[in-house]
Amino acid sequence: MTGTMPTAPAAPAGRGAVAAFAAADLGASSGRVVVGRVGHMELALTEVARFPNAPLRLPDGLHWNVPALYEAVLAGLRAAGPVASVGIDTWAVDYALLDADGALLGLPFHYRDTRTAQVAPRVRDEIGADALYAVNGLQHLPFNTVFQLAAARGSAALAAARTLLLVPDLLAHWLGGTLGAETTNASTTGLLDARTGTWSAALARRIGLDTSVLPPLREPGTPAGTLLPHVAAATGLPAATAVTTVASHDTASAVAAVPATGPGAAYISCGTWSLAGLELDAPVLTEASRAANFTNERGIDGTVRYLRNIMGMWLLEECRRTWAAQGRPVELPALLAEAERAAPFAALIDPDAPELLAPEDMPAAIAAACVRTGQRPPRSRGALVRCVLESLALAHRRVLRLAAELSGRDITRVHLVGGGSRNALLCQLTANATGLPVIAGPAEATAIGNVLVQARTRGLVGDLADMRRLVAATQELRHYAPGGDSRAWDAAQARLFPRGAALP
Repeated sequence: MTGTMPTAPAAPAGRGAVAAFAAADLGASSGRVVVGRVGHMELALTEVARFPNAPLRLPDGLHWNVPALYEAVLAGLRAAGPVASVGIDTWAVDYALLDADGALLGLPFHYRDTRTAQVAPRVRDEIGADALYAVNGLQHLPFNTVFQLAAARGSAALAAARTLLLVPDLLAHWLGGTLGAETTNASTTGLLDARTGTWSAALARRIGLDTSVLPPLREPGTPAGTLLPHVAAATGLPAATAVTTVASHDTASAVAAVPATGPGAAYISCGTWSLAGLELDAPVLTEASRAANFTNERGIDGTVRYLRNIMGMWLLEECRRTWAAQGRPVELPALLAEAERAAPFAALIDPDAPELLAPEDMPAAIAAACVRTGQRPPRSRGALVRCVLESLALAHRRVLRLAAELSGRDITRVHLVGGGSRNALLCQLTANATGLPVIAGPAEATAIGNVLVQARTRGLVGDLADMRRLVAATQELRHYAPGGDSRAWDAAQARLFPRGAALP
């Protein structure tokens, strides 16, 4: 693989040097701005702003309110104070279109919008699932950018577009004025060649996309300009403050911060989604990998994130949202305590069932899934949460075992990072299900990865292994040893995923 992280022209920092960096980390339900201080054996984060990220339902579909997110980022940078540079990471696949004057052509669609539901299978059938995978190496997800663009074919916005920018690239452009497509996020579009790491003009043409709208690719660590004058005025930061291209796909930033200091490590980046897999040197593009619906996405330094998306804490958070809307709010610790007392394996669901992608009422959707599979729905909130967490643990087990088999790698331990690492019950259930020790943390892996890439451009940290050693030495990690009855987990696995059942 090619594409090591470039280094900014600054001289290496001295052993006692410390610098502050601002990470704007935007997730599917909230965003925040974090300041990270990095020096020799020092890595400390301070959250200076947090804000909601609520989708907008407009007449033509579900959208992201990116102007509001941009304003929230500016407010966060005002609160951050002086920093050496700013980096942006967000979720993947969603894009914005700019016209010839650089003006935004409408709000970006939300990946949970349903307009691709019928388009994705048609495109897959027209091009061929095997042909698509041979080029882009991506698991089939109906919201992949390639399918979103196929759905937009013939639209006025796409006809008028002169530039396509993924969401973090758009925000970086608004801050620093430069145009580019960061490679870790570009690899989620379905338009990047998994072998060469370059845009696939052939695939773009197959969906009718004018390749001239695709911006030049750039690696994590590449300078992305300095703050535009009006941005400097709005934030109170010097105009010379650098904007740095980080691993702008939030999962890529999170994986960069996995504190793995030796071979045999698997990872689960657990938030709205659980992204479970391995870090490899080259993509796995076999037919078996395609049939198992594994994805090959780029990481920093030319690495490959070989993984599968699993519906993650979205399931639990949507249950809580529904209960709160019904006037029955409940705090997470109380829910988890109820779940720990609930009977094990009473009901199990496939976390990736299509009906769980965006239901109006998640508890009702889970109950319906149980009825459909011949199970009695959970009768209490604790039992429902137990159902969700055991099902997620089983999905983690299945995906990691398949990743090991398909890649020919052995797994000796699991690093679980992100917000889900705070959920002690999920961590323990994952250790029990996989039969492997789980190292939980850091919870702030995405922001840490963002900050460390910025710090690396300033010479404050070394290579990827050095970055991970710093995380392991400075961040709180919790260890969970596998326990329980392994035969019970085997039986639950066979019940939830019968032998020979295909991964969706």
